Amino acid sequence: MAHSISEQYANVDFSPIQALTEGEVITHSPVRDIRLASGKVLALITLDNGRDHTRPNTLGPATLTALGETLDGLAARAATGEIQAVGITGKQYILAAGADLSDISKVGSRDNARLIAQLGHKVLGKFGELGVPSFAFVNGLALGGGLEIALNSSYRTVDASAAAIALPEVFLGIIPGWGGAYLLPNLIGIENALEVVISNPLKQNRMLKPQQAFDLGIVDAIFPAANYLENSLAWADAVLGGKKVERKNEPGKIERLTKWPIAVKMARGMLESKIGTVPKSPYAALELLDKAKSGTKAEGFAREDEALAELVTGDQFAASMYAFDLVQKRAKRPVGAPDKALAKKVTKVGIIGAGLMASQFALLFVRKLQVPVLITDLDQARVDKGVAYIHEEIGKLEGKGRLDADSANKLRALVTGTTDKSLYADCDFVIEAVFEEVGVKQQVFGEIEKIIAEDAILATNTSSLSVEEIGAKLAHPERLVGFHFFNPVAVMPLIEIVKTPTTSEAALSTAFVVAKNLGKNAVLTADAPGFVVNRLLAKVMGEAARAVYEGTPITDVEKAFAPLGLPMGPFQLIDLVGWKVAAHVQDTMAHAFPERFYANENFHALAELDAVIEKDKGGRVTGWTKQAEKLLKPAVGKTPASAETILHRVQDGLASEIKLMLDEGVVPEVEDIDLCLILGAGWPFIDGGASPYLDREGASERAFGGEFHTPQIRGIESR
Repeated sequence: MAHSISEQYANVDFSPIQALTEGEVITHSPVRDIRLASGKVLALITLDNGRDHTRPNTLGPATLTALGETLDGLAARAATGEIQAVGITGKQYILAAGADLSDISKVGSRDNARLIAQLGHKVLGKFGELGVPSFAFVNGLALGGGLEIALNSSYRTVDASAAAIALPEVFLGIIPGWGGAYLLPNLIGIENALEVVISNPLKQNRMLKPQQAFDLGIVDAIFPAANYLENSLAWADAVLGGKKVERKNEPGKIERLTKWPIAVKMARGMLESKIGTVPKSPYAALELLDKAKSGTKAEGFAREDEALAELVTGDQFAASMYAFDLVQKRAKRPVGAPDKALAKKVTKVGIIGAGLMASQFALLFVRKLQVPVLITDLDQARVDKGVAYIHEEIGKLEGKGRLDADSANKLRALVTGTTDKSLYADCDFVIEAVFEEVGVKQQVFGEIEKIIAEDAILATNTSSLSVEEIGAKLAHPERLVGFHFFNPVAVMPLIEIVKTPTTSEAALSTAFVVAKNLGKNAVLTADAPGFVVNRLLAKVMGEAARAVYEGTPITDVEKAFAPLGLPMGPFQLIDLVGWKVAAHVQDTMAHAFPERFYANENFHALAELDAVIEKDKGGRVTGWTKQAEKLLKPAVGKTPASAETILHRVQDGLASEIKLMLDEGVVPEVEDIDLCLILGAGWPFIDGGASPYLDREGASERAFGGEFHTPQIRGIESR
């Protein structure tokens, strides 16, 4: 094994991937010399692709090659004593957003994928072999390869206002392949590295704030934005002058021998309980982090080369890139959204109801729109409880430092609770959060319509009822739109916007603009039972219930669903959304499509119980409660289904239902269904949503004799 990174990659022929640079937005690496106060000279590289901050610096093959040549020149200057240090920073607000993923997805072969990994290692590895100290000045966004530039440097500072710092690769079905998996645990310890490399990406791609990066020890110093570069250069000068840099989280021998294997073992158990064993990248990353406890940097980089080559050419990365494209592009430009100029300006929001869901709505609307929000209910006690909840949640945000005192007081003052419905008169947008029953919703809208202005918009949060039927008794049904949130309201990024045959363009446009201002992604759907997410989740839950009532043990049913890769098993999901809600949705779907959706009257009896299932500490279902077993006994058959049968039934059922939804025009294209499932049901990126997965599994062919995608969305090695 080579002693240096330069030696390791000296004889690698990178010409096959140089041919992939067509269309690459090249990030240039100009250099300027800065004479420090001590008289020493630091050569500062500034990464800049010539675009504004909306197009971050990325690291494709041409960019890396040019950066490598720049570093070679600086190493030569360092050898002659011209410069005493090298620094690297980025254009305004951005260091780099990592590898150019469009380039990586075009690699064409496993050998080329390995070359991408090796080129990154060869170039970034030079930061540790310049003959003088290297400093990364993280002035803004640093993701993936951007952060790995910093990790390969001798020292790091960060701008306190930087947008985000992360190694998000596991979220995309790959691993930090340019040194991250080896360098990070050796810098901040195994437990911290597990959090950054594996846990955070699996928590909806959570990123670090600069202060968190500093606290973990990823960076050595943090400076305010106003004088960030000036302060960083002065700090670098002090380090060059002998200032000692403390790294309290750097692992010692005892951690490597004792804590390291225990932490890895615990992480493996946690992964198996939370995500099962289908996703490959978290386990590949775990293996790399485990092996990073010993051996050389060159050995660590070689392991990353092989792991990245395997994952980049696999099905899960191809599906992840499809999903990533949906979330990054399609979600930001919703298909079917009318011109936003048609939207009514929303200066006050009304919320019918003051229960938990209504209070969550109120909190979101007041925080994001910062306009007056009115909540009402049948009696003042309910209203007061709702307002108290909202105030308490604002207090929690203030306590966490996410709101200052003035902002928190302003938000509290914007929330009004009353039983006097006449105060809805000046609301521009009114949404209901009342009992899921058509008659109840018709009644409350009928009362409110007499009070509000003629051009005010009405929105229903129904999860599966007909929006057209809810508006059937309105004088102006064209003002009604479906506006279906997902629980928990603050966290889930999707809103299904439902258009009836009479919904006006103004109402629809207003709904899309409001959704965007709430920080949500909106998808337009037709007014069909269950819309998109609940229709397909009802298929999942119905097939799980069918298997149980046939006689299959609940734990066997949960295991049978594991290959779908959903965040939780079907009964764990039912327990989360609520058994009464689940029973109601099943009834709606079985009533609409009795030949395709399974429902059982016994479900309602279960829903009346205080507790239906038992779970372990990780939330996994371990069995029924004694009360549930008693209720189930007379209703359950004696013909349990095999895991394969259960899985095929749900796969084929989903494929059939998605095809029917497309034929019915529930959404324009299958991409919209996948986007809904990714954002609203947590369907994993590594599946690409449902349709690429169902194609790969043969379910599309079995269900309707075709495919959703031609060619299939598959990795290079499977094509």
